[in-house]
Amino acid sequence: MDEDAIMNAEAEGLTSFAMLVGVDQNPVLGFFLLFLIVTVLNIIVFNLGFARKLPLLKNVIVYIVLIIGSFMLTFFALGLPIAEGLTIAAIVLIIYKIRLRQTQR
Repeated sequence: MDEDAIMNAEAEGLTSFAMLVGVDQNPVLGFFLLFLIVTVLNIIVFNLGFARKLPLLKNVIVYIVLIIGSFMLTFFALGLPIAEGLTIAAIVLIIYKIRLRQTQR
């Protein structure tokens, strides 16, 4: 097999976010950028849907566990649409919060 065929075979299994950040060209930088995207989306979804007022230490522990979970989700995000699903969840929760505030007024 020639080198181009190997590179194309590796790129076929990647998701759109993984291709967007360039995991196929630069795996280390691409994985780090994908990790940042998944972490930011995790934090947004958590804050919009599940967060409650907690003391500072409990809040720090929650975010540390969230970041560790994001690291594990990033491995799945290479081949499964994790980042895409988090994006859709964030959009749905943003729309829900906007409509909730409109009805409360």
